[in-house]
Amino acid sequence: MQNNDQLEVWLRGPLPGVPDLLQPVAHALLQAREELGIFTNTFPNKLLWEKPAGVASVGFHLQHLAGVLDRLFTYARGESLSESQMAYLKSEGREPYEECTYSHLLDQFGAQLDIALKQLRETDPETLTEIRYVGRAMVPSTHLGLLFHAAEHTQRHVGQLLVTAKVLIADH
Repeated sequence: MQNNDQLEVWLRGPLPGVPDLLQPVAHALLQAREELGIFTNTFPNKLLWEKPAGVASVGFHLQHLAGVLDRLFTYARGESLSESQMAYLKSEGREPYEECTYSHLLDQFGAQLDIALKQLRETDPETLTEIRYVGRAMVPSTHLGLLFHAAEHTQRHVGQLLVTAKVLIADH
């Protein structure tokens, strides 16, 4: 039998306090945190904003992961984005301060992930099929659709980040 810590998050069982229908969302988000942890304190700062072959930088992906969770979970609550959320969106991909590190950006993502997990625990499953609107265009989705997309989008960017990071490290 395999050690439970070696299993992917979704194979470790239900997460306490998370509604059954939202378990896959929470599992995917926690898996993302674990996978991103591979470079904690080891990813070279000089490579954080590099764009090999014109693809998005590792720094962009980390900023975007935090920002998109914030934005999609805001829409899931039935709210519009604030001015500070719009400003953050516009700043994604730019170094927030000199000597910013992978670990700092990972911490920002981790903090936003903790907020998202709290929101998942507080979500009433009866609201999951309710309509929620996305963006200024007020594109209709559902509460569940937004939460699922947040998990899927997070996983997509984690994969892109990991490949980009490995390419950058191999080339340097």
